[in-house]
Amino acid sequence: MQKWITKNRYEIHRVLKDRCNSFLISSENFILLVDTGKTSAYKKLIRNINSLNIHPYSNKILVLTHTHFDHCQNAAKLSTLNGFKIWVGKAESTFIKNGYTPIPQGTNIFTKILVAVAKRLLKPFLGYAPFDVDLEVTNNVLLTEYNLNIKIVATPGHSAGSVSIIVDDEIALVGDALFGIFPNSIHPPFADDTKEMIKSWDKLLQTNCKLFMPAHGKPVSRELMQKEFKLYSTKNDFQS
Repeated sequence: MQKWITKNRYEIHRVLKDRCNSFLISSENFILLVDTGKTSAYKKLIRNINSLNIHPYSNKILVLTHTHFDHCQNAAKLSTLNGFKIWVGKAESTFIKNGYTPIPQGTNIFTKILVAVAKRLLKPFLGYAPFDVDLEVTNNVLLTEYNLNIKIVATPGHSAGSVSIIVDDEIALVGDALFGIFPNSIHPPFADDTKEMIKSWDKLLQTNCKLFMPAHGKPVSRELMQKEFKLYSTKNDFQS
């Protein structure tokens, strides 16, 4: 498993990396898990977390960057079986009760066709077990009560309730706000509101983060993020 360590010694472990990246942040008496992967990844997720030999902590938080199926299918189990409290963007709460979050719109011709087909044929496979939410994120959540330099910020665009986690003002865990799959590009193939997504890129660039960790693909440098923001903000007539 790949690991990153910030200036104040926060450890970020990538505990899943295939269909959907999942990250675990550890500090004294606190662990924060970001996203859960699909149901099929549950055993691997737990095995990888256990392999870190982290002692049982009183504070175990699961932050969902958003509630599309590939990010949250294990949330219910992690809550009931593993004691995680769940934090999620407030705009996703209605979907959670129904166990289904609509897949986002395609951002190009190919993905628009793919979404249209998926909505007709694959909906039964795109749900998840409903779960209880312990904290609804509306804007910024600071973890100062845990003596941590970590904050959760709203970064809508891919979905209305998307959030990102800023660790030590150095590394951002950004869910699907951007992708790390395509060479020299961060633009997601799916997003409900492209203009809102560009605004969220601007918000992320206003931090001092040097590395942006998407849920799909490899980490993205600040330089590439700035280049792509300049390109797409021009295309979308973005005004900061």
